[in-house]
Amino acid sequence: MELRLKRCTIREWRLDDAESLAKHANNRRVWLMLRDRFPHPYTIEDAKNFLERATAKDEGEKFYCIEIDGSAVGGIGFKPGEDVYRHTAEFGYWLAEEFWGKGIMTEAVTAFVNYCFEDFPLNRIFASAYANNPASARVLEKAGFVLEGRLRKNVIKDGQILDSLLYARTI
Repeated sequence: MELRLKRCTIREWRLDDAESLAKHANNRRVWLMLRDRFPHPYTIEDAKNFLERATAKDEGEKFYCIEIDGSAVGGIGFKPGEDVYRHTAEFGYWLAEEFWGKGIMTEAVTAFVNYCFEDFPLNRIFASAYANNPASARVLEKAGFVLEGRLRKNVIKDGQILDSLLYARTI
């Protein structure tokens, strides 16, 4: 899979992305907006371990690289639902801080979600953003997602209890 967009390319991860991944992922401000399974600090070993999982061909989560000017600067992916949720998927994304505020994620999310609806048997794709991350909420809204609800005191990140915002897009 490769989506060549105006500002970036979405492609499969490669093992040789480790150095660029570690460089761009090792940022506390990025980590604060992601789940705790995304480590901080983010080391070259973390990058290698992730890339081993991301390049494995299995039926679970799908992980893709966001590339700009030949460097791996972010990630996007989804986890298909199971059983009665088999036509849904949860997705997430991150981008290196130096590329924030340039429209890259809106372009990437829109193209990626369109790809998912075209290539997988999905009726619904959903994502959540922490309530203290209005930029991510704006990305989702610009990509056609609708706010379905505010989940009060739903997550704990860096010792802080936060609300999360649930967004979805359906076909």
